[in-house]
Amino acid sequence: MSAGLEVTGLGVRLGRAQVLTNVGLAAAPGSWTAVIGPNGAGKSTLLRAVLGVVAHTGAVRWDDDALDTAPRRERARRIAYAPQLPVLPEGVTTRDYVALGRTPHRPLLAAPRAADRAVVEETMARLELGALADRVLTTLSGGEQQRAVLARALAQQPQVLLLDEPTAALDLGHAQQVLDLVDRLRRTDGLTVLSTLHDLSLAGQYADRLVLLAAGRVVADGTPAQVLTPDALRTHYGARATVVPGPDGPAVLPVRD
Repeated sequence: MSAGLEVTGLGVRLGRAQVLTNVGLAAAPGSWTAVIGPNGAGKSTLLRAVLGVVAHTGAVRWDDDALDTAPRRERARRIAYAPQLPVLPEGVTTRDYVALGRTPHRPLLAAPRAADRAVVEETMARLELGALADRVLTTLSGGEQQRAVLARALAQQPQVLLLDEPTAALDLGHAQQVLDLVDRLRRTDGLTVLSTLHDLSLAGQYADRLVLLAAGRVVADGTPAQVLTPDALRTHYGARATVVPGPDGPAVLPVRD
């Protein structure tokens, strides 16, 4: 059985600030782990360290293979990343943008092959982007752009999908559509998803496991019901809230003073 994603003893220092300290987590193949925590806890930095674009101590492994020492292209074949604020190039069509995800799979400076074009078309079809293929990316709506960013990541055909606040700037309906899509894809394709999520109710209802960061350290790790407790929310968020069980997981409701 595949060992999945394992992060051990991860530390990140940016300038004089220790952003992450001895962070560890394990994500089974096909699972969804959501990293939560107050602003400044180090959530986005954690994803970028796993991706390998931030210098770090500790180890990141996939299926018992060290990713820290793997060549960048090999790492990109295993891990895809959708940032919270992606850079959307001007004048590029949706199809060409999604095709960027095939870069790790072809020789340097080589043109896309027939196999690459087939993956791009299939990925866009699955995300219902076919009708937008020839539209300039920057003319799409926020929800459509979010799907295009996800399509670019999925076109890499990764084993691990890193999502940094995939519902940022989306209304509730579009947020649910994006998360439903991610959930469906990880179940059908066996993707291992590691995401950050600001909305604790959405995190509780979509993720299998939650990792709560505070001041750069893991302070809770478990199922949503184990991690989302009024005591934890009060201690680490300074929030007054109650947690209500639901059919798909717990929901967090703020309580007025």
